[in-house]
Amino acid sequence: QVQLVESGGGSVQTGGALKLSCAVSGSTYGYCMGWFRQAPGKEREGVAVINTNGGRIYYGDSAPGRFSIAQDNVKNMLYLQMNNLKPEDTGTYHCAADRRATCVYGVGTWVNHLDAWGQGTQVTVSS
Repeated sequence: QVQLVESGGGSVQTGGALKLSCAVSGSTYGYCMGWFRQAPGKEREGVAVINTNGGRIYYGDSAPGRFSIAQDNVKNMLYLQMNNLKPEDTGTYHCAADRRATCVYGVGTWVNHLDAWGQGTQVTVSS
């Protein structure tokens, strides 16, 4: 059973940066591992995903050029580096896993086929 624990959230001003970390336990080979966020009253939004079978990366519409996902298989960690943060990036960020590798169909599909996710870490960006 995959378990995920996020850390690294916080409060920053517009233009700031944060690096989120996710400690992964359990076997995730062949999974699509990534991050989604959710703001109050809004639906889940896929941010970035990596296909552990091959390493291909997929980004959501809000991420390209500002966010970067990475994994460390030795430490069993997943990371999300977020730069040039904007107030609309505010939300709870969750690390998540999909064993069926639906990220090949895009981040929007992946976020609706999750098998496990963590409790999340809050990111608040003030203007």
